[in-house]
Amino acid sequence: MKRRQFMKVAGVGSAAAAVAAPAVAQSMPELKWRLTSSFPKSLDTLFGVSEVFAKAVAEATDNKFQIQVFAAGEIIPGLQAADAVTAGTVEMCHTASYYYVGKDPTYAFGTALPFGLNARQQKAWFFYGGGNDLLNEFYKKANIYGIPCGNTGCQMGGWFRKEIKTSEDLRGVKMRIGGFAGQVMAKMGVIPQQIAGGDIYPALEKGTIDAAEWVGPYDDEKLGFNKVAPFYYYPGWWEGGAELHNFINIEKWNALPKAYQSIIHSAAQYAGVDCQAKYDARNPGALKRLVGGGAQLRPFPQEVLEVSYKAANELYTETAAKNADFKKVYDNITAFRSDQYLWWQVAEYTFDNFMIRARTRS
Repeated sequence: MKRRQFMKVAGVGSAAAAVAAPAVAQSMPELKWRLTSSFPKSLDTLFGVSEVFAKAVAEATDNKFQIQVFAAGEIIPGLQAADAVTAGTVEMCHTASYYYVGKDPTYAFGTALPFGLNARQQKAWFFYGGGNDLLNEFYKKANIYGIPCGNTGCQMGGWFRKEIKTSEDLRGVKMRIGGFAGQVMAKMGVIPQQIAGGDIYPALEKGTIDAAEWVGPYDDEKLGFNKVAPFYYYPGWWEGGAELHNFINIEKWNALPKAYQSIIHSAAQYAGVDCQAKYDARNPGALKRLVGGGAQLRPFPQEVLEVSYKAANELYTETAAKNADFKKVYDNITAFRSDQYLWWQVAEYTFDNFMIRARTRS
C-alpha cells in the first residue's frame, strides 16, 4: 500500500475511534438508582432477588449503574412499593403485582390467578403468550414498566389453628391471604386480611388472625408459623406459580440507554431463575423439618377445592363483566391455560406422577 493511501485509511480509523469513544461513554453513564423491596431482609429468598439483580447490573456495567436495595419499611412500607414508583419517589421496586388488586383486580395477573398457571406456564405466558405486553399496557396507566423477576413455584395453602374438613369450616376464619385470592375466599365466608410478610407472625400469635398463607416451607419455617398454628395445608391453589416483578418508573425507564435496558432485562431473568432454584432446592429440607417438629401436614379436601374453584370462576365472570382491562387479560390467559394443561397432562404430569409413585416404592 502506498504511504498516502495508508495514511488516508489510518486517518479514517483514527477519526472513527475518536467518535466511538465518546459514544460508548455516553451509552454507559454513571447512574445511581434506589430499589425498594416489598420484603424484609429476613426472607433471603425474596429480598435476596433484589440483591442478586442489583449485583448483576453493577457487574455488567463495571459498576457504572448502581442500584441500592432497601428492605420493606426502610424507606417505603412493603405494600406501598408500587405507589412510590408511580410517584417517582424511587426509580424502581421489587414486589408482587397482586398486592395492588385493591386499585384494580387486573393487577392479579402479574403474580398469579387462582387456579391459573404453574411456574413454567407462567413464564411461557409472559414471554410467548402476550402476557408482558398486555400487562405493560395496563401498568402504563400507573406510570410503571414491569419486568418479571422471580417465581416461588407452587405455594402452600397456609397455616390454620383448626383442622379444615369441609368448606363450611372456613366460614368466619380471619386469614392473611394476598391478592385476588382473598376475594375468592370471601365468597366462601373467609374474612381476608392483607398483611405484609414481616407482620404476619405477630398477628397470628396474638389471635388477630386465625390462619395465614405466605409462600412455602423454607420461608414459612423462617417466619415461625408452625409455632402458633399446627395445621399446614396444601396446595396453595391461588398461587400455582407466583411471579414477582421489578416495577420501574416509566420516565426513568425510557430515559435509560438501550444497553442499560437490555442489562436490566437480562439481570432480572438471571435473578428470577436464581429465586426459583433456591426455593426448589430448599423447600424439601424445610418441609421435613417442619413435619418432624410437629406440623400437621394436610391436603385440602377435594370438596374444598371444588367449592373454591366454583367461587373463583364466579368472581372472574363478575369482574370481567364490569372491568374491560381485566376481561382483556383474562380471555387471553385462560385460552393459553387450556392449551398448556392439554400438553401438561400428556408428558409432564405423566412423568411426574410416575416418579412420585416410584419414589414411594424405592
